[in-house]
Amino acid sequence: MKKALVTGGGGFVGSYIVKQLQESGVQCVVVGRNAYPKLKAMGVTCLRGDICDASFLLDATQGVDTVFHVAALAGIWGKWEDYYRINVLGTENVITACKTNKVNSLVYTSTPSVVFNGADIVNGDELLPYAQKFLCHYVESKVMAEKIVLHSSSSDENFLTCAIRPHLVWGPGDPHLIPRLLERGRKGQLKKVGNCNNLVDISYVENVADAHLLAAVNLESTKTAAGQAYFVSQGEPVNLWQWIDELFERMGVAPIQSSVPFSLAYGAGAVLEILHKVFVPQKEPKMTRFIAEQLAKSHYFSIAKANKDLGYKPRISTSVGMDIITSQINSKLDP
Repeated sequence: MKKALVTGGGGFVGSYIVKQLQESGVQCVVVGRNAYPKLKAMGVTCLRGDICDASFLLDATQGVDTVFHVAALAGIWGKWEDYYRINVLGTENVITACKTNKVNSLVYTSTPSVVFNGADIVNGDELLPYAQKFLCHYVESKVMAEKIVLHSSSSDENFLTCAIRPHLVWGPGDPHLIPRLLERGRKGQLKKVGNCNNLVDISYVENVADAHLLAAVNLESTKTAAGQAYFVSQGEPVNLWQWIDELFERMGVAPIQSSVPFSLAYGAGAVLEILHKVFVPQKEPKMTRFIAEQLAKSHYFSIAKANKDLGYKPRISTSVGMDIITSQINSKLDP
């Protein structure tokens, strides 16, 4: 691997992949919709553009041997047309550009939600089938995109692909998970959902970046990862609500005092989805059916396949990661 392109390289996960590539001596090109002065200062070539622009991608992938396709429209609310255009058609554009310019391999950032069917998942593995009923556009579009990526590997022996499925990514620079939890916790807007016994996977961001680079090395060497998907995480699940309680205690946020049954949260989510679609479609509801399931159900996965094929092991433990994120956030709060 001499020259790699990272779509979404200015984002949370993408920026860590870029950093590790740079540290490994790999020349990096980042594709994104914004300017990234910090990356430019690191010597990264930053190309401003949209993955939905096929001609832009054709130019961007010239001379590249590996692509990390991280860019996506995330979230649980929005228009299907937007999710389909960015996550599905954008992925098709990336693959077309790769094949046209004879890029050797592509590592795709997917999500474990592609197999979540609303029931508890306990130590699930990669044999789980794709979900068929979807409560948010993000998951449906990611299922479609992952299928396209993995099929590309089986249909073209000169272009190898695989998918990495990290769950609940967190760490320094996290713009989503922990900031949203802390914001709602400080406002007293969080309630525990269900019996609070559910176990979930979390994934420290540097470990996630490790998995991506290990996958790229595999596609370049033994090629056993070609056409495969891999769950990656900390290697052991956490009790979701105990983990949030610990986070709040570390951050000086009052503990969550109230709880609601899963059935009530799920029903409220269904009602709010209808009301928002009719009256305020641009605004995300505070509760949806998908969120209720994610907060109340267990969903954790085995990383045995990633360990066997890629040599993946979580380098940074959950406890060490919590210390790092606590120190970072508290340092920003200090006057």
